[in-house]
Amino acid sequence: MTSILLAATGSAGAGLAVPAAAIACAAIIFGASYGLATIGGKAVEAIARQPEAGGRIFLMAVIASAMVEGFTFFALLVCFLTVYWMRGA
Repeated sequence: MTSILLAATGSAGAGLAVPAAAIACAAIIFGASYGLATIGGKAVEAIARQPEAGGRIFLMAVIASAMVEGFTFFALLVCFLTVYWMRGA
């Protein structure tokens, strides 16, 4: 979808690509850090309530954190590719 929007605008929006990507990267990083903090905090609370389930809770927290990191890296890659493509235009 990003490529379609960029192709439609052409080089008209090239001047705004870098500031927009910087804002998008900041939003992505803040969102990912909030998500990881929430996962960690809830996992600690859950393990404090049920210590016998600590292993399963920890495993699920690690899997959820890995998914958040994967989505974060993908979103950052899209932002950087957008800037690269707009600079080349």
